[in-house]
Amino acid sequence: MKLLVSPYTVEEAGEVLKGRADIIDVKNPKEGSLGANFPWVIRDIVSIAEGKAETSATMGDLKFKPGQASQAAFGLSLLGIDYIKAGLAFTGMERAEEMARSIVKAVEGRTKVIIAGYADYALIKTLSPLELPAIAEKAGAHGVMIDTFTKKGRGLFDFMSEEELSVFIEEAHSKNLEVALAGSLKEEQILRVKKLGADIAGVRGAVCSGGDRVNGKISIERVKELKKICSAKSL
Repeated sequence: MKLLVSPYTVEEAGEVLKGRADIIDVKNPKEGSLGANFPWVIRDIVSIAEGKAETSATMGDLKFKPGQASQAAFGLSLLGIDYIKAGLAFTGMERAEEMARSIVKAVEGRTKVIIAGYADYALIKTLSPLELPAIAEKAGAHGVMIDTFTKKGRGLFDFMSEEELSVFIEEAHSKNLEVALAGSLKEEQILRVKKLGADIAGVRGAVCSGGDRVNGKISIERVKELKKICSAKSL
């Protein structure tokens, strides 16, 4: 299983590289769960990560504005990143399919698109993430992800059961989609994610000082510890 770590700055990205994470996921935690970072930050992180780790960038927690989202996706795809993560923060299957198709069309195969949803969807009144595999397959996306929208002490397993997550993973894999799980994951939960069969585990707070995803600083040692769990051959 791959380890995805989300730095906020170029300096943090350097720490993530030293910790040997598989994917450097550029985000801005001050702007939300999948908060979008600045293009110049993404560009510089892609530059230092080249040949050392894959890169991804978040587009934000998106409302239903396909034109706006496709423009953002187009711009991101020109920066040389491997993945774009789009959070669908609204309801409606048809609207979600239109949004996903617009994003995939905008990148024109230059980068892989990951369609993301939220484990706490019932609380924030967004689309159920269990709908994502069908949406991603129809749109031609590369993969799907579940994160949490709210970051107030509760995480992925507080909102979704292992049974639900297992169904999600099996459905996505049956459609040849890559699967990422995130959402305030703690060290002991990384192993649960791995046992469920996810392809990628995503973290930020778990590798930050004090577990603070917004104000904490990324620790090389914490990244190394989680990387060891993810890459271990035995469970």
